Amino acid sequence: LVIIPLAFNADPYFTYPIKAWSLRWFIEFFTDEVWQTAVKNSFIIAILATLISTTLGTLASVGLIHRNLPGRALITAILVSPMIVPIVIVAIGAYFFYSTLGIANSLTGIVMAHAALGTPFVVITVTATLAGFDQALFRAARSLGASPWRAFWRITFPLLRPALRRGMAFAAATAV
Repeated sequence: LVIIPLAFNADPYFTYPIKAWSLRWFIEFFTDEVWQTAVKNSFIIAILATLISTTLGTLASVGLIHRNLPGRALITAILVSPMIVPIVIVAIGAYFFYSTLGIANSLTGIVMAHAALGTPFVVITVTATLAGFDQALFRAARSLGASPWRAFWRITFPLLRPALRRGMAFAAATAV
């Protein structure tokens, strides 16, 4: 609430009390090409990072629900680590890693970094839903002749939709 009035400040610096009111910053935002490019890039990054993190997080969750998966706890810890490690450490690590790949200052690198930050949210929400999933439904579809892929799309996926929406929302909020 304290920041909102500053958007209408005519002065070039954030100062209180506001001496003159203006729409200067809004006009500049909507007419400056640099701002328009930044907004466009933000939407591209948010959409792509959300789609990537939702896909990877869902696939990881489907794999993590198997009780006899060797190293399951370690895999889960690695997948959730971007959520636990301070963002500055993640950013520095990503920058140095992406520098070796030559994508440090590119849209691809930023999308990948945001996808990595959003994936843990998807993994947690989808895994929590799959933990309560009755595997007998999947086995029944298989026993009636459905392929594993078809059984997943017809039985498991519809039950996962609410969790996917929640995971996508968290991933999108992280990417924005």
